[in-house]
Amino acid sequence: MKIVVLDGYTANPGDLSWEALKKLGACEIHDRTPDAEVVERARGAEILLTNKTPISRSAIDALPDLRYIGVLATGFNIVDIEAARERGVPVCNVPEYGTPNVAQAVFALMLELANRTGHHSDTVHAGRWSASQDFCYWDGSLIELHGLTLGLVGYGRIAQATARIGRAFGMKILASRKRAGIPTEDGVEFVDLDRLFGESDFVSLHCPLTPETKEMINAARLARMKPSAFLINTARGALVNEKDLAHALNEGRIAGAGLDVLSTEPPPASNPLLSAKNCVITPHIAWATRQARLRLLNVAVENVRSWIDGQPRNVVNPAA
Repeated sequence: MKIVVLDGYTANPGDLSWEALKKLGACEIHDRTPDAEVVERARGAEILLTNKTPISRSAIDALPDLRYIGVLATGFNIVDIEAARERGVPVCNVPEYGTPNVAQAVFALMLELANRTGHHSDTVHAGRWSASQDFCYWDGSLIELHGLTLGLVGYGRIAQATARIGRAFGMKILASRKRAGIPTEDGVEFVDLDRLFGESDFVSLHCPLTPETKEMINAARLARMKPSAFLINTARGALVNEKDLAHALNEGRIAGAGLDVLSTEPPPASNPLLSAKNCVITPHIAWATRQARLRLLNVAVENVRSWIDGQPRNVVNPAA
């Protein structure tokens, strides 16, 4: 059985092992695969694994031996799951590996915006503290999270973990959810989006990217936020209209943003958020601790093994 990994480098840049996967079949592991080379590299493979390399309908149609697609991530929008379903090819993702890491990253961004730790460290290393007439200094306002309101757009596993951390900081938690029946916890109030955006001091996005949620953060929604409020996005970049957000930041309509994702990654130099005021951006690393990547690979391998054994799991495109 031939297994091809199209873009294994980000999940495993060399500090983990592919041995468990290699035990399941003949493996070809590529660090990266250009879009134009997907079909050629995947030719003859029954099992195809990808992280961010797109697997399109045309690629699926051109690969008659393909029987299984594994996504080395939670999000699976890089695969044409309908085309795979029509071919009877299951697409399996890894849904839970990054929960504690992403929730931690939410607060890393929030605390950077609240305390400006990185900025102040840079000024100290540049000599400003050494030259100061006072024993301390700070730029702008330092913000205490205790007593502030954290609004969570979506309330899946990561949002629930984020809520628990928020409560530990003494924050009030508002949340919106699309589906009924999700377990609730003490201290979380479920509200509509208008109230959430209007009352929250920090709004954190935790919803999937769908046609309905694409660019849900736009000028109209940003206008509902307090001028003192901050936007956090560790979900998907395309949830945000980046021109509208940059304009809101530059005009002072909201206080700041902390982003781990952008609509195009890597971003072009022309992305307006790269030069926007008080916009903290990290390069899509919320998921990337070694512990999380190890869980990711373990689950991805177990997904393949379960499919080989005739009991596929974590299938995102089940047959009708």
